[in-house]
Amino acid sequence: MKSWIKVGLVLAVVLALPLVAISGGDAEKGKALFGTKCATCHAAGGEGKPAIAKMMKVEMKALGSKEVQAKKDAELKKDITEGNGKMKAVKLTDEEAANVIAFLRTLKK
Repeated sequence: MKSWIKVGLVLAVVLALPLVAISGGDAEKGKALFGTKCATCHAAGGEGKPAIAKMMKVEMKALGSKEVQAKKDAELKKDITEGNGKMKAVKLTDEEAANVIAFLRTLKK
């Protein structure tokens, strides 16, 4: 019986590790990645570039907006790494994604 409890605890820790990785990002490293991978469309401050939005015929929400900031880290990671609408997926490691998300959280208005 005790071995099942240990297995359960180990399983809980293993399943929680990705959540810790997402929330434990480095915003400074994320800012640098954002500058090279995201700012082309989203602008350095995450406000979005109107010319890009117009060209793609989309509404680009500011990344500091309530709508974007209300998303859970896992949702943001999915949007970034799998794409969202016309936004293409960005290839990032889990650590890089956590860093970008940490930077995005600093944009909250």
